[in-house]
Amino acid sequence: MNQPKLILAQGSLKVRLAIMMFLQFFIWGAWYGTGGNYMNSHGMSNVIYLAFTASSIGSVISPFFLGMIADRFFPVQKVLGIMHIISGIFIFCAPFFGEGQMQSTTLFLICILLHMLCYMPTVNLAAATAFHLLRGPEQHFPAIRLFGTLGWIAAGILVSRLLSGDTTGIPMRVSGVAALIMGLYSFSLPNIPPKSTHIRISFRAFIGADVFAKIHSRSFYIFIFSLLLISLPFAIYFPYVPVFLGKTGVENPGFTMTFGQVSEIAFLLILPFFFKKYGLKWVLLTGMVAWAIRYALFAIAAPEAVTWMILLGIIIHGCCYDFVYVAGQIYIDRNANPEIRAQAQGLFVLVSYGVGQGLGTLGAGWLYHIVMTENNSLREWQLFWTIPFAFSALVSLLFMFCFKEKIPASSPAGQDQRIFPHSN
Repeated sequence: MNQPKLILAQGSLKVRLAIMMFLQFFIWGAWYGTGGNYMNSHGMSNVIYLAFTASSIGSVISPFFLGMIADRFFPVQKVLGIMHIISGIFIFCAPFFGEGQMQSTTLFLICILLHMLCYMPTVNLAAATAFHLLRGPEQHFPAIRLFGTLGWIAAGILVSRLLSGDTTGIPMRVSGVAALIMGLYSFSLPNIPPKSTHIRISFRAFIGADVFAKIHSRSFYIFIFSLLLISLPFAIYFPYVPVFLGKTGVENPGFTMTFGQVSEIAFLLILPFFFKKYGLKWVLLTGMVAWAIRYALFAIAAPEAVTWMILLGIIIHGCCYDFVYVAGQIYIDRNANPEIRAQAQGLFVLVSYGVGQGLGTLGAGWLYHIVMTENNSLREWQLFWTIPFAFSALVSLLFMFCFKEKIPASSPAGQDQRIFPHSN
């Protein structure tokens, strides 16, 4: 007799989680795709990479600490709300120091850093919230995560197309207001109490050693290492593609880059099918190869500014991101028990957005200064994009030959094992 109520409850929950995910990525998408052009237009082109390194620093320092707090002491939704409110204040204030009489590159970068220190932990906490509350998260999470993509797209359309804010502080102020709304909304989410209050805090837990100790398999180690490597060329995309688009004459670069998020919708919808049909290895490998194809398209198109090739490179973003990052989040959740779920998602953020993209962003800044001159010619851009193409292709080859996925015999339980292998 309670089955209709349970179905209704799950349906209502999915709507609430969809709103959460929409706001979560609206905040990020509002300024991340325009930040490079904003800094370039206000005399800060030489430190673009430093601003985008802030997200990686936030990913390295904060997720395990906050994941440990959410797992042990405080309800996840309260940590999520507080961090969003604080992060919103800092990103709203950043443009005050990016332009005008109060312009200070140092203070601008500090605001960005403090914003990302507070924001980046919420990425894994939002995912952990969905994984905690959903029944059958491997089936339902991609659809919930799709609303995050819609949030990013809506933000890009609003700040770039409607408000023409690619070179202004409008996107950061919009992001700040959205973060405040998200913070208040988080307190209305279902309560997720600490799962492991009996576990003593230790340095092992703080650095995430608990995750490696409890998820012990060769496949998992290779997955983590491959995630780290493919995150290096990913880091070049958001800081420098908007600048590249501006050089090739593309108007509203922030809006144009949302075409990549539009493609995410299609790839998110087909992701469960690819899991069942081909398994984790080939899903991840497809995503890695897509990164190589994207940068090859940019490199080939650069000298003559071939618009259709550049747009195609942007449009395949859905495959690049979903088949590596979203698939990776699902894989980690399936391998983590409830006591370390938030920490496990923290490990994902640390490896991908933190160490991987942190090193990648520093490398991108170094590459930009080495390759690009004051002329900022399209021939120079061709060489610039050739480097991440070659690296992505190498990572794809290494993963293809090193990751050995064992597929158990077909059975109802075995299907999950096929998609999310635990064996060595």
